[in-house]
Amino acid sequence: MRARVSWTLVLAAFLALPPFQRDRVEEMGFGEIFRIERMRVDPALTQALRSRWDREANAFAFPWGHMIPSLEDVSRITGLSVYGKAVSGYTYPCYHDIAERLLDLLVERRSSLVPRIALQESLGLFEAGKNAGESEDEYLERLARVSRRELASEPGPQADLYLRRFLTFVCLEGRRSPLRFLPLLADLGEVEGYAWGAAFLAHQFNCLSASDRQTSTSGFYPFLQVWAYLHLSALGRGELTWPGLVPIARRWESHRDTRHLADQVEHLQEAIDSYPYLDVVWQPYLGEGDEGQPWLAQARPYFGRSVWLHALNLASGRVSWSSPSGTAFAGRVVAFGDFTTRQTGGSARESRLRTRSGKARAYALKYGGKVYKSARHQVDVTGEIASLRALLQSAVQDREAAQRQTAELRSELERVRGTRAGGASSSRSAGGSPSLLEARLAGAVLRAEEAQRHLEERERDLELTHEHAMELQSERDRFRGEAQTAQSERDQLRIRAEAAEAQVAEMTRELATLRVQRPPGDQEEVTRLRAELLAQQTLARGLQ
Repeated sequence: MRARVSWTLVLAAFLALPPFQRDRVEEMGFGEIFRIERMRVDPALTQALRSRWDREANAFAFPWGHMIPSLEDVSRITGLSVYGKAVSGYTYPCYHDIAERLLDLLVERRSSLVPRIALQESLGLFEAGKNAGESEDEYLERLARVSRRELASEPGPQADLYLRRFLTFVCLEGRRSPLRFLPLLADLGEVEGYAWGAAFLAHQFNCLSASDRQTSTSGFYPFLQVWAYLHLSALGRGELTWPGLVPIARRWESHRDTRHLADQVEHLQEAIDSYPYLDVVWQPYLGEGDEGQPWLAQARPYFGRSVWLHALNLASGRVSWSSPSGTAFAGRVVAFGDFTTRQTGGSARESRLRTRSGKARAYALKYGGKVYKSARHQVDVTGEIASLRALLQSAVQDREAAQRQTAELRSELERVRGTRAGGASSSRSAGGSPSLLEARLAGAVLRAEEAQRHLEERERDLELTHEHAMELQSERDRFRGEAQTAQSERDQLRIRAEAAEAQVAEMTRELATLRVQRPPGDQEEVTRLRAELLAQQTLARGLQ
């Protein structure tokens, strides 16, 4: 949905649905996103982020490396499910017959779009303009009241028709709504089984990779704004108004900025270019639990893993998790669809680590002119190395904590196995199943070991990046020393040349005086001075 298409209209259409329809929307997995309050659009922030989007890498190119929204970001920010069947199927050159059959709306022949006004009016939103002096709450209530008159109040074919229209209305892009998802809505009972959050992320990448001539960005704008609030909090564009609510988008309100849009964008671009690397939040969900978020349970095993993605005719070549590895070359990461896993294994991993230094140099050469837009921006190498050391120390502590937790889980698992072998299971007295407890502990041990491996890889990445940074600093110091030595030599030569030029000028004046005033016996003195003058001129030219 484009930012200019008011989220208020979507909320009004949702609130106008009768209770049984809203229950169906909840079962489909869309209920959480409609609990998000009306957030102000921050076009300056989205434009500044879009200017840093690299379509070739499918990621944001920041001074500290690539960053990209992940499936966990989608799950926690919007509440959409990223686990399920691939949002996939046939795409058609013309959706005229399908739209007429499923929406009872006319679509032009050889078209795949339905006009927004027709779709909006089919939901009863005839007078969508805001009246003078009308508050936001009054505006929302009036829209919902008017829309409610047109909707079916009882289950049946007409209720299914209105629900398909509503779901299509949510997918609005500007003045029209794409119909490529419409065939998946034919059987409304199957809608809840799809990974809609994954399709949402694919659509977000597709919107960011649109033509550079576009200044606006399609997609659900609160997602990108809240992603920036969480990962780049020092920009100060969001206000945490309702902490503790889920999904996370419900907690935030955008900061009100009264400056001209162009000034805001320029200021944000410079702020991103000079953003303190140590203030980048790579793991904003460390302190977050899963309470009240059942959609996370099935999706969690796929966070931080490498899989291929596609959603109908929208494809994302690569999706990446955030990594504080200096250059953030995390490779191909989380994805969706059928969750066809492509793990990064032994030799490939070692090869990637061996080429880390080369990739860092390539990143600096390729993006250096793009990410440092501000001429006033200067890189504090010493400060960045200190930031890397801090990150490395944090990674060491995380890895040691993971090792302790893994050891504790293994010890508990061995204790349970030993107790079962002795025929005196402690869990049986509590009414539990010892085999179930053992299976849960074994699963916890596997997850802990996997987390430990990820932390060890992160630690190695940081060590390599730190070593590379130290090498670069040594080279920079050596070049700086050589430059200072060359500058000193040039200064000395310039001083000698200036002194020689002054001496030549003095001798020239003296020779001219002798030519005017010399007696006949001074011819030898004039010849001597002329020879000295020629020698000094030759020396001055040689010094220059």
